[in-house]
Amino acid sequence: MSSTNRTVVVTGIGATTPLGGDSASTWEGLLAGRSGATVLEDEKYADLPVRIAATAAVDPSEVLPRPLARRLDRSAQFALIAAREAWADAGYTAPAGEDEAVAPARLGTVIASGIGGVTTLLDQYDVLKDKGARRVSPHTVPMLMPNGPSANVGLEVNAQAGVHTPVSACASGAEAIGYAVEMIRTGRADVVVAGGTEAAIHPLPVAAFANMMAMSKNNEEPTKASRPYDTGRDGFVLGEGAGVVVLESAEHAARRGARVYCEVLGQGLSADSHHIAQPEPTGRGIAAALRNLLESTDLKPAEVVHLNAHATSTPQGDVAEIKALRAVLGDDLDHVAVSATKSMTGHLLGGAGGIETVATVLALHHRTAPPTINIDELDESVDADVVRDEPRALPEGTIAAINNSFGFGGHNVVLAFRTV
Repeated sequence: MSSTNRTVVVTGIGATTPLGGDSASTWEGLLAGRSGATVLEDEKYADLPVRIAATAAVDPSEVLPRPLARRLDRSAQFALIAAREAWADAGYTAPAGEDEAVAPARLGTVIASGIGGVTTLLDQYDVLKDKGARRVSPHTVPMLMPNGPSANVGLEVNAQAGVHTPVSACASGAEAIGYAVEMIRTGRADVVVAGGTEAAIHPLPVAAFANMMAMSKNNEEPTKASRPYDTGRDGFVLGEGAGVVVLESAEHAARRGARVYCEVLGQGLSADSHHIAQPEPTGRGIAAALRNLLESTDLKPAEVVHLNAHATSTPQGDVAEIKALRAVLGDDLDHVAVSATKSMTGHLLGGAGGIETVATVLALHHRTAPPTINIDELDESVDADVVRDEPRALPEGTIAAINNSFGFGGHNVVLAFRTV
């Protein structure tokens, strides 16, 4: 099909997170201001400087049949669960081809992970050391591949237009959704299942992040540890789970009479070129991504009423993001209700952009901005209207929202959505 510039809409959402095993319970948890963080009781964490994380509210073993789960890394398990919910929510009843509303050759998947099958890799190495080579699972390589989640979702829905996995650290999930938008706009697909997943709660990643001074060490009060914009913030809380959306061309959605949540206006991209792990302190790269978004779409700053911020609770990153928003949006930032949902879900790394896109879509759909919790004393450098403790109603009429995701390596991805 020749290149086009088609309108892209969201027709389905799915999630499994530290707040709930589906999108509805996750949204309920966000509006309630509930933290999913908890103490890691397993003795293998006992000697680590960080002993807290936001674990999944519903373990995949409670949802997936054991023979299937054994062939999937935990990250792929989360992705499959969220994708199944999103696929059904979009109104599809079977894989492409069996459900005649979409042809396999017009369906793609883009599911990202920042780290991939790290728990499979580490667990199978322990098997190799302790039990010998013959006991290593023959499924190890397909399980540890970063493209495993996308490939398995593609197999589930019979996607043949392309199965992709962008890897850009904590921006991965958002970049996956942006890539999916381009697949539809350029005419390569009519429907794409897209999002992010992560399952990296394991002693090695936890110890490594802790030694980078990236994670909160508030082991005594896990539910209060993730505190974006608070003067006492000391790092993020590691989370796990997945968030997935079904994107379609507006024409395809209308042809089959699909319910539409909102329009996806597009994405803005940039790179900091500053440091492999530290954010650029002035927000220069983030500002460049925001300008790229505005230049490549018809979004006007006056339309933006809500922002799901990246806001991980790191001292530098939270402020750099706000500086960038003020530099680009100017006085229009004053009417943007800023939510930092990582205060409740923890930081899902490559899955963050996925679940935060689901949250942004639902915020527009319900015209409600989720709260940010655990702000006892707002950092005076945070020059923005942060939604604190209680949800806030968003205006009537046509409104837009932005979801920010940034990652180690200097990756910056901003996504924009608008009501229809």
